[in-house]
Amino acid sequence: MTDVEKRQDRSPVPTDWTYAPAPESTSILTIEERYGLYIGGEWQKAKEHFTTISPRDESPLAEVAQASEADVHDAVAAARTAFKTWSKLPGAERSKYMFRIARILAERAREFAVLESLNGGKPIKESRDVDLPLAAAHFFYYAGWADKLEYAFPNRTPQPLGVCGQIIPWNFPMLMLAWKIAPALAAGNSVVLKPAETTPLTALLFCDVLRQAGLPAGVVNIVTGDGSTGAALVDSDVDKIAFTGSTQVGKAIQRRLAGTEKKLTLELGGKAANIVFDDCAIDQTVEGIVNGIYFNQGHVCCAGSRLFVQESIYEPVIAKLKQRMATLRIGDPLDKNTDVGAINSREQLTRIEELVEAGKEEGAEIYQPPCRLPEQGYWFAPTVFTNVAQSARIAQEEIFGPVLSVLTFRTPEEAVEKANNTPYGLSAGVWTEKGSRILWMAERLRAGVVWANTFNRFDPTSPFGGYKESGFGREGGLHGMEPYLTFDAAETFGG
Repeated sequence: MTDVEKRQDRSPVPTDWTYAPAPESTSILTIEERYGLYIGGEWQKAKEHFTTISPRDESPLAEVAQASEADVHDAVAAARTAFKTWSKLPGAERSKYMFRIARILAERAREFAVLESLNGGKPIKESRDVDLPLAAAHFFYYAGWADKLEYAFPNRTPQPLGVCGQIIPWNFPMLMLAWKIAPALAAGNSVVLKPAETTPLTALLFCDVLRQAGLPAGVVNIVTGDGSTGAALVDSDVDKIAFTGSTQVGKAIQRRLAGTEKKLTLELGGKAANIVFDDCAIDQTVEGIVNGIYFNQGHVCCAGSRLFVQESIYEPVIAKLKQRMATLRIGDPLDKNTDVGAINSREQLTRIEELVEAGKEEGAEIYQPPCRLPEQGYWFAPTVFTNVAQSARIAQEEIFGPVLSVLTFRTPEEAVEKANNTPYGLSAGVWTEKGSRILWMAERLRAGVVWANTFNRFDPTSPFGGYKESGFGREGGLHGMEPYLTFDAAETFGG
């Protein structure tokens, strides 16, 4: 007994369960002081540059090229030249290049994940465990289809479109790059891609993957810049534009292309309804609610930013949600313990702050867990609004930040009516133990993706896209490849 008592004395029970810092090293990265434009398989100089920063502390990372209209013209010309040979390659040969790209992305995943978090502000565990594995998976998936197009689209004659102009957003830089480039290459097209102005670095690092994979020059070209570069790409001699971003910009692109023969797919904003019924598993549901809105700081077009809770369980759900929010760790995106990272830019932070103030003025009740935000950089605490009116701005407009609006309903019919009362239609979530209710809701919800008892789950085999002001066309699966093909007067179904 004496020995046991001594051992107990030497092992006091800890009273502080605070996580010790677990920073991810940046030593694996090599960031150039200045980047050019990747055109025709080579780096080209640009006349103008701008600085890209890290949103965690506003520190400058690199000088990035501002592509002019002439630069975009050169990139499209290089892609046009490359298309002549790339499109004639057997599908099995194209797939070899794509498999190489996928394997290299998997091998260099840590390097890309660190850069993604450094330049974009998202937690490293999200970049490491979600973005990069999914990006590689999309290249693996579409590589498998490259030599099977006649089986993918039976009784049709699939042919590549030509040169595809692709414009991607800042919330998932590498994943959006993979969503766009992988199906385009598998179909036999060449690409000119413009990454977002605030998060260009992983796309520029991807150029080294293309070099390492030996992809023929000009098949993929990367041009960086602001909105004027994107506008130049839309107006250039491309055969298709694929855009992911805001509804406002998507409408402007659609107006510019009206009357032309260019193909267009748009994946735009959302105001997803996350619908919780009284027979749900509450603890599991709360985790899904948190993942649905606070993942990637709410910088997700399909984020579950409108929570509809059946009245009979409203109080316990909200109590557990607030309790869970208090455990979220906010801070350095490169800390492996961080749950909520930095807001991507000053402009986006201002937008979030404006809409949160509007929510207060319209009478909604705000809750933010106690937390200390870093003094430098762009930060916003996880936020939930209760007592929200259906007509409130925070219930109608896309905030694109870690802000949740909670509303209630009594019957499934009321839930459907309220959920569909939005100009958007990208995604939705349903939480219930009844399979029949899930199917009933999914049939009536006007959303491109409906998750059941989960949220924010993606797979390269599954199509993703929306209705109404959330855009048209699909990405992922065979539906995501179809818009990159033409079918000899056959009707298309993907956008």
